[in-house]
Amino acid sequence: MPFKSRHASVYIEREPADVYAYASDPTHLPEWAAGLAGSIELVDGRWVADLAMGRIVVEFAPPNPFGVLDHWVTDSTGETYYNPMRVVAAGDGSEVTFSVRRLAGESDADLDHDAELVQADLEALKRILES
Repeated sequence: MPFKSRHASVYIEREPADVYAYASDPTHLPEWAAGLAGSIELVDGRWVADLAMGRIVVEFAPPNPFGVLDHWVTDSTGETYYNPMRVVAAGDGSEVTFSVRRLAGESDADLDHDAELVQADLEALKRILES
């Protein structure tokens, strides 16, 4: 199956440093990332969330001045998924972009659906940061 991705993005009327500071804090994820079902906690030095599909571990890129919010999600089977995410300056505000990658066995429709869910999460992030 050929590699494919969709890019979800949102413009936020806030400075990139502000957006990065908020979005890079794992404790804020349940506020805007609907897939985390309201909980993420630090367990033995790892960020863990219990989802309907099982426990996941989320590893984040180290803090950086470049707006890199990449993260790796490891599911209960041990499979790890890389999620590229960035905050970049855009005019007087910021653009947040998330690259949604098609998983093995997914159709284009599945990928489109995943991208729609991520877009909704980014819109929630925008609402929070602009309120």
